[in-house]
Amino acid sequence: MITDFLLDHSALVPGALGLAALVCALVGHAVLRVARPGSPVIPALAVVAAVGVLVLTMPPTGRGASIRGCTVQFAWPGPGSVELLANVALLMPVVVFATLATRRPWAVLGAGSGASAAIEAVQALVPAIGRACDTNDWAMNTLGVVVATGIAGATLALADRAAARRGDGTARTPIGTAR
Repeated sequence: MITDFLLDHSALVPGALGLAALVCALVGHAVLRVARPGSPVIPALAVVAAVGVLVLTMPPTGRGASIRGCTVQFAWPGPGSVELLANVALLMPVVVFATLATRRPWAVLGAGSGASAAIEAVQALVPAIGRACDTNDWAMNTLGVVVATGIAGATLALADRAAARRGDGTARTPIGTAR
């Protein structure tokens, strides 16, 4: 349903991508402001987003893939490239919330790119699910991971600055760990 709408209105896709990134940043910032150290809210959001990724990428399509392996290609996303921009957006919520929860952007960046490669590998190696492996999907997912890591880093910096002004001592405490 969402895909059909975006395909019919491809000019809205860049705005939808930006809106998704903004919503992740705003939700993350709001939770960082109100959550106590050790709160499971942001890690739970990361898990929910990860389940969403699996739901979107792993269910069988009902048609078996005719060839095993990966299509090797690369294209830059443009304003009307619905599939490419959707791949940029796919892992963004997971990465934003995982970075906010762990405060380890480099580790999350590597894990996000690795997760995308694992998804493509499963799609290539299990033809029964009817999914197609494509290097372009991995590249666009990784681009989204890089953008999301930057968004999360900026969100953390803003939250840390606000906490320092309040003097409440919550700055630099990873969510999900006790202080």
